[in-house]
Amino acid sequence: MNRVISKDGTPIAFDWSGEGAPIIFVGGALSDRTAVAPVAALLAPHFTVFAYDRRGLGASGDTAPYAVDREVEDLEALIGEAGESAFVFGHSSGAVLALAAAAHGLAITRLALYEPPFIVDDSRPRPPEDFAAQLAELIASGRRGDAVALFLTKGVDLPVDAVAQMRSAPMWPALEAMAHTLVYNVIIMGDTMAGNSLPAKRWASATLPTLVMDGGESPAWARHAVQAVVDALPNAQRRTLAGQTHGAAPEVLAPVLEEFFTGR
Repeated sequence: MNRVISKDGTPIAFDWSGEGAPIIFVGGALSDRTAVAPVAALLAPHFTVFAYDRRGLGASGDTAPYAVDREVEDLEALIGEAGESAFVFGHSSGAVLALAAAAHGLAITRLALYEPPFIVDDSRPRPPEDFAAQLAELIASGRRGDAVALFLTKGVDLPVDAVAQMRSAPMWPALEAMAHTLVYNVIIMGDTMAGNSLPAKRWASATLPTLVMDGGESPAWARHAVQAVVDALPNAQRRTLAGQTHGAAPEVLAPVLEEFFTGR
């Protein structure tokens, strides 16, 4: 494990592997740097892969107050560690963060996004307007498991029964340990989960080549969001990974990323 110091002094933990042009992986909610290890292993023969703990997760710091701009600065510090520029891959809310970083003008040469969780129509229920406040209240009262459950049902739109079963699974304590960062992901999403069209001008400056992916078995709302992102960006293409859902299999995702980042 390595650390880089972000602009506000926050230490950001990362692992790197492989050799070649750098790729930085930006994880989504409830995901630390270990989550991308299987994909990183497949890409390591061709690239130097950087996987990091977003602030508040794993071995990274969590300087208050939180702001999306601080997370953009974290990514900027990692790009500086990797070299003069880097490819970036963002998953879920991490894709939205990566898109914000590209719009800020960070030295990202190619950008790959997988299912940024925008809600652009009425094909699924919207999270509560006070979603962030509800999560923060549960965390403050020590109800971390309830916060995770709320996020998964109201934010991710998983069935209540499925989440109830998850609470007895071995991985649930690890999710609870990350619960305090759920609010950060809601802040990153901002006003883009209200069922409205995407604010195209927000990312108009992100003119870099961008690949926006979805899973062929993902729900309609997620696939509609991917098309909306492609329509909103100046230089984007879409690719649907057959048979995949929000968590694409590493052996399916890695070759697509390799093809895009090598420009083939």
